[in-house]
Amino acid sequence: MNPRFRFATFCLLGLITCQAARPQSVDNPGPLFPVEQNGKFGYIDKTGKIVIPLQYSDALKFSDGLAAVHPGEREYDPGRRKQIIQHGFIDLTGQMIIPPRYLATMFYEGLAAVEEYSVGWLPAGPKWGFIDKTGQMVIPPQYDWVSRFSEGLVHVQNYERLKGKGGYIDKTGKIVIPLQYSDAGEFSEGLAEVKTGGKWGFIDKTGQMVIPAKYDKAGKFSEGLVQVKAGKWGYIDKTGQMVIPPQFSEAFGFSEGLAEVKTGGKWGFIDKTGQMIIPSQYDMTSSFYEGLAAVKTGGKWGYIDKTGQMIISAQYYEAASFFDGLAEVSIGQGKLGFIDKAGKYVWAPSK
Repeated sequence: MNPRFRFATFCLLGLITCQAARPQSVDNPGPLFPVEQNGKFGYIDKTGKIVIPLQYSDALKFSDGLAAVHPGEREYDPGRRKQIIQHGFIDLTGQMIIPPRYLATMFYEGLAAVEEYSVGWLPAGPKWGFIDKTGQMVIPPQYDWVSRFSEGLVHVQNYERLKGKGGYIDKTGKIVIPLQYSDAGEFSEGLAEVKTGGKWGFIDKTGQMVIPAKYDKAGKFSEGLVQVKAGKWGYIDKTGQMVIPPQFSEAFGFSEGLAEVKTGGKWGFIDKTGQMIIPSQYDMTSSFYEGLAAVKTGGKWGYIDKTGQMIISAQYYEAASFFDGLAEVSIGQGKLGFIDKAGKYVWAPSK
């Protein structure tokens, strides 16, 4: 549950307001990493070498071989009372493949969610659609909120008097599961969590409710199990059977065989039998990725391995998960850098 990082995740709009610092295991940042220095963004490789010069006023991670960037300076739109960000997409050489035109997210399964920018106040608010990797609009802007494509489907939502209903569309834009849920998640391992009648359950890709909506809260399936809240948090399998009884005050999904759980006011890690493998002793944690997990203790973040040994000492103000051998860390005051698994900086913290 680390604090949100500038590059850790770009959540789909409401895009900037999704769960803090939960790394997305299906999203590979690619061989280049976005960095910022003196208000300009560019990209480095794993050695810390600048591969694409620091020249953008905004830059997201690479996904599917492309990254969204905003060239030039940001402008302010007084009608909408916010900065104008118009993303284009570059490839790994820095060539602009899709010209700047949208407020954009990252590509997932070949499509990226975009908001086509228009100056001034919009009575109905901005709408979101999807482009392909050539920049062609394949699903016209028509939704108030969208997630990212996962397993061929994406959760979309339209608001009605501030109370929207969500459903799922495919890559052609066809509604395959009607907009009927008060909230929903993305598909993972063939199932998606949905909220109906004030409770959470799970549907398959036909929209059939395969696990009844009876839980207070629910996560998404990973490694065959999912965390659900029934008073307290426990874990069920795909048949809906409770395999780890509700006993935790908070819980997250399994990653690399272990899951973060909170008990007695502290965080630790359990295995799939529910056995506490790493005792609850941390103020905050993140999931294991590439064999390490970020943990907060004594007011600072460091990294442990699966035995609970502190591999990189707790010294950071914030710390994200490792991907492709590097992790983004902060030493405070907005100073961000990248470290390798030895804790060595490949990009020193800068603002």
